[in-house]
Amino acid sequence: MSAPFTSPLGRELTAFLAFKHARGYRYVRAAFMLRSFDRWLSSRRRQARAWRVEDAMLGWLGSRPHRKAISVSMDLAVIREFWRFLHRRHPQRFAREPRWPRLPTAPRFRAHVLSPEHLRLLLRLISHLDRPRFRRALYRTLVLVLYCTGLRFGEAVRLRVRDVDLPHRVLYVADSKGRSRWVPFHPSLAIELKRYLRARRAFVGAAPAPDARVFVGADRTRLPVNTASGTLRQLYRRAGLKPPRGRGGPRPYDLRHTFAVHRLTRWYREGADLHGRLPWLSAYLGHVDLLGTETYLTATPALLTLAGHRFHRRYAERGRTP
Repeated sequence: MSAPFTSPLGRELTAFLAFKHARGYRYVRAAFMLRSFDRWLSSRRRQARAWRVEDAMLGWLGSRPHRKAISVSMDLAVIREFWRFLHRRHPQRFAREPRWPRLPTAPRFRAHVLSPEHLRLLLRLISHLDRPRFRRALYRTLVLVLYCTGLRFGEAVRLRVRDVDLPHRVLYVADSKGRSRWVPFHPSLAIELKRYLRARRAFVGAAPAPDARVFVGADRTRLPVNTASGTLRQLYRRAGLKPPRGRGGPRPYDLRHTFAVHRLTRWYREGADLHGRLPWLSAYLGHVDLLGTETYLTATPALLTLAGHRFHRRYAERGRTP
C-alpha cells in the first residue's frame, strides 16, 4: 500500500487519486508525480507558515530548472487537473485559476518509419544473438508483435499468457491508458507466436501459468522494459539506423509508427476509402479519437507518391467529365 500524503493538501490529493482510479485510470506516473508534489509542499510548510496553493503549484513546477520542458509539461497537465478537481470541490476557496506557464505539449522527436528492408535487416541481426540462444526467439517475436499489431512497447512487454488467444488470433490488451481492447492479428503471426511459446517453455522448463508474462528475460519470469528497449537500440545501431551515441535515430516505439504508416500505405494502394478506414485504425491502436492517431501518420515518400497518383487520377477523371 502506498504511503499516505502528509502535506496540507494530503486529503485532497488522496480524494483526487481515488476519483481517477474510480474512472478506470491507473494513473501510476501521475501518482508518483503527485507524491513528489506532496513532499515539496510538506517541506515548504516547515519553511513558511503563510503560503498560497497557486504559488505552491507554480513554485513546484519550477523547482527543478534542469528538467526538459516536455517533462514539466506532463507534470503541469496533472497539476491542472488537480486544480480543477479542487475548484469543483471548493469553488469559493479555489476560484481563480493560476496563470499556467506555456510549455510544449508534445515531445520534440521525429518519428522514424522503418522500411520493409530495415525490418528484414533487424530480423537477420536478431538471428545472430546469443547468450542464451533463446534471445533469438524472444526478440524476433517481440519485433514481429510490435510491427504486425502496432502495440505500444509497454503493452507488448506486459502481455500475459492468458492474453494470447491463438485459436481466434487475437491479443487482449488489458487496462492500457485507462482502456482495454482486443487486437486481432494475421495467421502468420499466430505461427510465430506458437513457435515462440514452445521455445519459451523449453527455456523456462515448465508450462506457463495463465498469469505468467509472455516475454521473459534472464530471470525466466519477466522481460524488463529497459532491457528490451536497450537491446532494440543496440540492434538499430548495428543496422546503421541509429548513431553510435546520442538519442537520434529510431526508437523501439517507432515500430508502432511504422505499423500505422504501412497500414495506411497499403490502403492507399488498395484504393480504400481512407475516411472510412481511419476510425478502424484509431480503434485498433487504442485511441479515443482520430486526434491521437494523427501523431502516427507520418508522410513518407512512398505515401506521398501514392497520394499524388490518386489525386492526379481523380483530377484527370473530373477533367474528362462533360
